Amino acid sequence: MTTEFVIDRIPPVHSAELRDVLDTIAADHRRRLAEGGLVPPTLGLQLIREHRLGAVRLAAELGGAGYTVPEFFAFAIALAEADPDLTHILRVHFALTEELQRVTQRNGAGRWLSLIAEGKIIGGTNSELSSATVGAQKYDTKLTGDAGDLRLTGRKFYSTGAQFSDYIRVGAEDQNGAPVGVIVPVDRAGIVHADDWDGIGQRHTGSGTTIFEDVAVAEDEVIRLGTTIGVDRARGALVQLYLHAIAAGILRSVTTDAAALVRGRHRTYTFAAADTPAADPQLLEIVGEIDAISYTTEAVVLSAADELSRALEAGRVGGIDAELEAKASIAAARVKVGIEEPALRAASRLFDAGGASAIRASTHLDRHWRNLRTLFSHNPTVYKARVLGDIAVNGAALPDTGFF
Repeated sequence: MTTEFVIDRIPPVHSAELRDVLDTIAADHRRRLAEGGLVPPTLGLQLIREHRLGAVRLAAELGGAGYTVPEFFAFAIALAEADPDLTHILRVHFALTEELQRVTQRNGAGRWLSLIAEGKIIGGTNSELSSATVGAQKYDTKLTGDAGDLRLTGRKFYSTGAQFSDYIRVGAEDQNGAPVGVIVPVDRAGIVHADDWDGIGQRHTGSGTTIFEDVAVAEDEVIRLGTTIGVDRARGALVQLYLHAIAAGILRSVTTDAAALVRGRHRTYTFAAADTPAADPQLLEIVGEIDAISYTTEAVVLSAADELSRALEAGRVGGIDAELEAKASIAAARVKVGIEEPALRAASRLFDAGGASAIRASTHLDRHWRNLRTLFSHNPTVYKARVLGDIAVNGAALPDTGFF
């Protein structure tokens, strides 16, 4: 494969070069917050493309950086600390990067892997409000016609990152009812990106509606998926664990903000335990609790990433290993159930550290709780906890679903 890269080398994980890129992204994120937080992470997206950071999990022989799975999740946490919206935009891109390198999808994937190596971003969309259940690989979005005149028609909800990408992968059904993936340029005629995302958090992820109005599709833009219900679980584990890597990055910022609040406070109460907030043991306890939750969240995400790595690497070499896939899925679910309440508590306790002045809208400190709450609303925790309990008590099998 011959590819012309924008940047000769993707920054190695933990390198000063990568740190400089992340620092620039973080500075831009702070600038946008100071200006009202009304614009998307345009500079961050530019840097992701220029440094080909969307190819960090692409194998080195394919033009990528070949990050290990734990290295990738460490990178995702650091990127989320710098800008959680930007990190979320890339979620489907990274999932597709994994999907295309698995043995089951490798045939015909070279074109898309080359684009990823070049620095292009491939977003995606599956969810439809018309679906009665999620994860069943059933779509009202249809791909119809013959090989010379394929047409895509449908309406998608939760199109995270699609409008900021170069290409978009769309889950659909062909005229025989079989699930397919369609990858087309985001600006192709007939594609409408409705900037209508009104979630309480992750507000600049482009998570609104995408409409496909009789969009022309070439035969080589179609990926024949086959049914993977209850089989191909590692991809679902990756996208779930990725959300919690973003949460870990947010909690790093919560810790930083909590420490800065206490350090910068000059006023206290007449009956406080110390004359200055920075010496107040009660406030220090709050910051310590937040710091511990942040550390623990990052640790369990990276532990689950190690479990996931075995399934993903097996998928690249010999094909899907059902046992490893199940273990990875259970590990990701345990992370979700285990960290969500402590994480939300940490984001709320931030205001206990800052006092009444911290609730001013100009501080934007409420964004942490809103962003976490939005991330955690993916795949409701209550259902995951029930399944984990059923496994522990009854040795139950995982649900037969395309996404657990």
